[in-house]
Amino acid sequence: MDFLQNIRFDMIWSYKELFIRGVGITLALTLAGYLGGIILGLFFGLGKMSKKKWIYYPCKYYVDFFRGTPLLVQILLIHLAVIPTIFGHSLGYFASGALALVLNNGAYNAEIVRAGIQSIEKGQMEAARSLGMPFTEAMRSIILPQAFRRMIPPLGNELIALLKDSSLVTVIAANDLLYAGKVVAGAYARFWEPYITVAILYLMLTLVFTKIITYVENRFSNSYVPSPRKRPFTSGSRS
Repeated sequence: MDFLQNIRFDMIWSYKELFIRGVGITLALTLAGYLGGIILGLFFGLGKMSKKKWIYYPCKYYVDFFRGTPLLVQILLIHLAVIPTIFGHSLGYFASGALALVLNNGAYNAEIVRAGIQSIEKGQMEAARSLGMPFTEAMRSIILPQAFRRMIPPLGNELIALLKDSSLVTVIAANDLLYAGKVVAGAYARFWEPYITVAILYLMLTLVFTKIITYVENRFSNSYVPSPRKRPFTSGSRS
């Protein structure tokens, strides 16, 4: 009881704008890393399935490197070495952090894409080709829509993991949610209040993303049944 009585909520309230800004930057980094990671994951996932060695091996080395090294090291390497070498100066914490998250998430998504596509029966591609459909059209219209349904759960898990991993950008002085907690802890020399607040905010964001992912899974699952209050899907709609 003494511990609860000594909790100072006023110190959190006085830095509320910093926490709000931290939530915004955390969300921006997460969404930038995730959307960019999906694009890279699709590209490199298809590349790892190529029979051409000049396509396969660069994609394989990219995936192996970013899956096999710590994200924290990647953030530092990109922020302190890669970007200054290419541009001659730093582009700021957001560009470095977002690029690191995109590259890291893209490597994991590449394996998800590869596994999702390979889980579709080969006979479907063969049947499409036998009907004269080009490979790219068959992949876009037949294989990828089916594979996407199977990729939704692991892609959703990657989104949750990326949200939490984004806290690592605080090492390059990013003004994210964890940075806000560190500032308050340093200002008051108290650690329970700021870090519990950070943990609660991360938990709230995680729960929101989980609800969204669950909705998307149900929406695109094979067993999805439209609500009677909504307009039924036509035969040309995606079920």
